[in-house]
Amino acid sequence: MTKQLILVLGGARSGKSAFAQRLASAEGGPTSRVLFIATAEARDPEMAARIRCHRDARPESWTTIEEPFDLASVVGGVNDHDVVLVDCLGLWVSNLLLRDGERMSEVDLESAVLRATQELLDCYQKGRATLIVVTNEVGMGLVPPYPLGRQFQDILGRVNQLVASRADRAYLAIAGLALELKTLASKLRNKDDPP
Repeated sequence: MTKQLILVLGGARSGKSAFAQRLASAEGGPTSRVLFIATAEARDPEMAARIRCHRDARPESWTTIEEPFDLASVVGGVNDHDVVLVDCLGLWVSNLLLRDGERMSEVDLESAVLRATQELLDCYQKGRATLIVVTNEVGMGLVPPYPLGRQFQDILGRVNQLVASRADRAYLAIAGLALELKTLASKLRNKDDPP
């Protein structure tokens, strides 16, 4: 199995997590060892219930690590798994903003999050496992009416672009269906090339 970086984007309730889990199961075959890295924090009862639903949907054979902040160190420490599934970058960026937003300027915070994303990608590159990353697509919705929401949207959009630029495959989940973006972009680019 050749390792790959796979990005799965989608909006709320788009089916992105379920699709990413199917990919993780398929990538290494029936005997693959999957590490699931959960970034969610149960800050209220509703979020705790969501986390339980996600946990119940995962195969029991998978290993789960809950890490809301330091994804690079977890991915960098992987040596006995075939596939690593991170769900999701949107919650990870939100966690970093809530933790660091008051003590850092907007520019410094964005730089710190992009550095952390680059560290995550570097750790993937040094390892041998396929990395599947789930994230929220934030560019298709309304611009939030408050500064923290706009900052989140801007930073996550840049994080998504960075990961997509390095991904071997990228999917967009919509209504439970997934489009493979890099193949589609390549076909459209070739169609428009001059003869």
